[in-house]
Amino acid sequence: MATREKIKLTSYNELLGVNNDMISEIDINKLHQFKDHPFSVVDNEKMLELAKSIENNGILSPLLVRPLGNGEYEIISGHRRKRACEIAGKEKVSAIIKDISHEEAIPLMVDANFQREDTLPSEKAKAYKMKMEALAHQGKSSDEMSSAKQIGQLAGISDRQVQRYIRLTELIRELSKLVDDKQITFVLGVEISFLKTEYQQLIYENICKGKKVSKDNVRMIRENQENLSLEEVRQILFADKTKVQKKICNVTLKENKLSEFFDSTYTKKEMEKVIYSLLKEWKKGKD
Repeated sequence: MATREKIKLTSYNELLGVNNDMISEIDINKLHQFKDHPFSVVDNEKMLELAKSIENNGILSPLLVRPLGNGEYEIISGHRRKRACEIAGKEKVSAIIKDISHEEAIPLMVDANFQREDTLPSEKAKAYKMKMEALAHQGKSSDEMSSAKQIGQLAGISDRQVQRYIRLTELIRELSKLVDDKQITFVLGVEISFLKTEYQQLIYENICKGKKVSKDNVRMIRENQENLSLEEVRQILFADKTKVQKKICNVTLKENKLSEFFDSTYTKKEMEKVIYSLLKEWKKGKD
């Protein structure tokens, strides 16, 4: 078995460029799902077709696994093939064994699934995030942008799109499923991901009631959410548009005017806090 020092983690396709002498037959009950595997394995028509093919022709492409110890293995690539083998009644599976850590295996696991056509947005989101974190931890990328660029090149998308996908991991589970089911658009899902959990929950509950949510209104909340109550958020999202426009407006306070009241020790956030506090007191006086 190769030592870890000799392993060159270049690409999944290179790892599969092996001869038959490197392929082992492993008991199927010794194979375990990759920890936090982001991709679903579904018993659908395609799975049954794959199982039939394996039953007739065997596995044409071996699994890629890593040893866990005690004769057990973690699947890096081949979760669907393993499931198809179970359906086909196979007791052993052909696999390439690579002696690498779980963290080293993450980029390979993600890259192996780039070729799948039926990958859901939430699955891509989790996978890209896992790979980005793994690259950062291994010191293979200097910053988030270069990691996103590296991931995007292999996936055939821009670095900005990679970052948008990763934003989807900030959605509550219910909204993430709505993106997967195309009940809300990918772009709207990304915008909603910047909102607090309680606001996301509010959006989900109202979508379930048949109400529509606009990207512009979500962005309006995103830019002002630190100063809005839940009821104000509800009004912005679902009330009459003219009321919304009256609700939020931009006011610019000039620095030379503010310096009359705040000395140089105050930060922008501290000044905002004082101003909002005074405005609340003023509003109470009006009421």
